[in-house]
Amino acid sequence: MKKKAALFLLLSLLIILTGCSQKVATEKSTRSSAELVKTTDYSDYNTQEKNLEHFIKQKLVTKKGIYTNYSKQKYIESEARGHEMLSESSGLWLEHLAYTHQYKAFRNFYKQTKATFDQGNQFSYRYVPAKNKKFSVNATLDDLRIIKALQMYSQLTKDKSYHQEAVTRFAKLQKHTMQRGKIASFYDTSAHKASTDSALPYYDLLTLRYFESGTKASKKMYRQQLTVVQDGFLGDAFPLYATTYNWQSKSYSKDNLNTSEALETLLHLSEVGKVKKVSLNWLTRQVKNNTLYNAYTNTGGIVDSGHSAGSYALAAEIFATNGNQKMYHQAMNLVWKYQISDKSSPMYGAIGLEQKKEAYSYNNLNALIASQY
Repeated sequence: MKKKAALFLLLSLLIILTGCSQKVATEKSTRSSAELVKTTDYSDYNTQEKNLEHFIKQKLVTKKGIYTNYSKQKYIESEARGHEMLSESSGLWLEHLAYTHQYKAFRNFYKQTKATFDQGNQFSYRYVPAKNKKFSVNATLDDLRIIKALQMYSQLTKDKSYHQEAVTRFAKLQKHTMQRGKIASFYDTSAHKASTDSALPYYDLLTLRYFESGTKASKKMYRQQLTVVQDGFLGDAFPLYATTYNWQSKSYSKDNLNTSEALETLLHLSEVGKVKKVSLNWLTRQVKNNTLYNAYTNTGGIVDSGHSAGSYALAAEIFATNGNQKMYHQAMNLVWKYQISDKSSPMYGAIGLEQKKEAYSYNNLNALIASQY
């Protein structure tokens, strides 16, 4: 009897959820998805881009996903590395495939992405092939990036089925991670709990604005999300944004800033025309002086004086989005300093460190995308 009752409850929930998904999925956005596709034409890096793409295709892309690093590394529970796979990488690669009109490859890779990472309402952020282990949590930004790529593909090909897939996936993602301006950093499918904090870099504002432009309620949701990010501004002296907002304490973190994450926030604000001039001026100084370091305190003190090609690639994207062609090229010139140019090297074309045999997917994929602005 208990089993029948449980089965009935499960079926009822499935019917309700299916109905909700269909209701949201049929809402029409009032915005054109063309705004999700880059329109600048600044790049003139055909050789570097070609060599980089070849390395990624030959040495990082696999049937199940994309290696996090060129070299194998020992498994660590707390950190994705080596030949593990991230949905982050898959989203970036899908965006590249759509933008460069590699449509068959896009369809195949999205199919593989679902097979590897799909958890129903979201994508797992991490998969370990050696253990056949799919982590129970997502990273909401990664989901949004995949959804954005689906909509880009639909816009470029006029294939409405991928628009429907994007809208459905967005509706599913909303269920556990979005409410009243909150975007949970992750949802744990095992614990059935969302994080109590919001990582500000996870607010992909352009994607959110597109999918939340159909009704008054969804437009209000977007405005609330934008406010959460804008209110995290640290001040003119160090014009970046806090790392997270905690919904229980109703406060922004005072944690150190990982620069690539901080720049994701600036890029997202740039894409919706909300970046501050003082932030762009700060970024311009760092790129001109080659002093864009890997980590800062929330008051601007240097925590890690290393540099990252991925950060300079994000800087290039920010400059391009804001129409600054000169600074775009200056940032890209710093990215290409990390490209391996030895044709005899198995890492030829990679963005990485040949001596250490390291080439991380994040740096390589962001460099590839930035090279196409």
